[in-house]
Amino acid sequence: MGSLDTPTTTENHGSTQGGGTYDGGDQKPPVSANGTAPRFESMESEASRKRRASILPLEVGTRVLCRWRDGKYHPVKVIERRKMHIGGPNDYEYYVHYTEFNRRLDEWVKLEQLDLDSVETVVDEKVEDKVTSLKMTRHQKRKIDETHVEGHEELDAASLREHEEFTKVKNIATIELGRYEIETWYFSPFPPEYNDCLKMYFCEFCLNFMKRKEQLQRHMRKCDLKHPPGDEIYRSGTLSMFEVDGKKNKVYGQNLCYLAKLFLDHKTLYYDVDLFLFYVLCECDDRGCHMVGYFSKEKHSEESYNLACILTLPPYQRKGYGKFLIAFSYELSKKEGKVGTPERPLSDLGLLSYRGYWTRVLLDILKKHKGNISIKELSDMTAIKAEDILNTLQSLELIQYRKGQHVICADPKVLDRHLKAAGRGGLEVDVSKLIWTPYKEQG
Repeated sequence: MGSLDTPTTTENHGSTQGGGTYDGGDQKPPVSANGTAPRFESMESEASRKRRASILPLEVGTRVLCRWRDGKYHPVKVIERRKMHIGGPNDYEYYVHYTEFNRRLDEWVKLEQLDLDSVETVVDEKVEDKVTSLKMTRHQKRKIDETHVEGHEELDAASLREHEEFTKVKNIATIELGRYEIETWYFSPFPPEYNDCLKMYFCEFCLNFMKRKEQLQRHMRKCDLKHPPGDEIYRSGTLSMFEVDGKKNKVYGQNLCYLAKLFLDHKTLYYDVDLFLFYVLCECDDRGCHMVGYFSKEKHSEESYNLACILTLPPYQRKGYGKFLIAFSYELSKKEGKVGTPERPLSDLGLLSYRGYWTRVLLDILKKHKGNISIKELSDMTAIKAEDILNTLQSLELIQYRKGQHVICADPKVLDRHLKAAGRGGLEVDVSKLIWTPYKEQG
């Protein structure tokens, strides 16, 4: 007599009676005449164990499928590995890069998140790099730019490999800044004494950083800053902008660069911040002015750069602050009587924000303007560099080349369609609230 939880009939699994077939499912395997189970199951598990033993621990460079936070398996490449403190000789954690996604999603994973049946043969990285550099097609280069090397368009192959080798593993997993705990995206070269620190604590006003919560609490009792050091040059409602001179506030400028590097893959970390001005955007309340994001610019730029680096901190993204920072940089250029352009290379998110800003500003003017207008006139009105205007209008197919000159074709229906696709414009800069003197006139 069978057990109560064993069905007497099955659907699409064959019979469990007598010598019928066994297709798996929820049924128990058939037994032989002497009452022993067939050997194919134990042979299969033995083969699986042998394969597992032969590939573990996984080598750096191995490609395998990994279960991500969406519960699905995605292809990854093992970037680094580390021995676990407790466990056997093959117990490692693996730092992986999801080949479909940006490097900001790289992370440490446990062995059980990996599908070992999907392990691919490890390719010699040096050989792979050499073959890639010799045979990479234009499409492949563009594909790489769109995935894990966004923002590195101006680096040659050797520099790119050196950059990725040096920054391949995130050294800080999370930071605490004000009331937010934020997961970091990239490596940042903090001083060596912070090498063993997975979480760091920042003072949200002076940006000093510490290893432990207790240190931060002691610091906050002594720190008398309630806003970034520097001059408040803009206040509209709860939004404030502070101009911080890197020469006058060197430690703050360096700390800001350390913080920003955790979220910007392409950023070169400048220890000599004397040459830069930092414009720090804050949300203000009765507790103080809390940093939302910032942009920096060189005090003297021969290439007409009006922005060197831009970042909106993750808790404040998708709220229009990035577009506000871009618009603010152009308002400063107008005050200076110059045209400006951002320093290249731009990060992937920075490029998207700039394309959106240029599109909306130019289309708004074209929609309202009656009669012909030249690229030079658009540049004078907006402080956007002529090359950026030309590239934007060409990407929207709003410009043609006739009789040796560029002609703007502004059909109202086409403009409306592009404006709708560009989305909302973000927060507006109220120029009447900007009180600022250009740096060259301050001296």
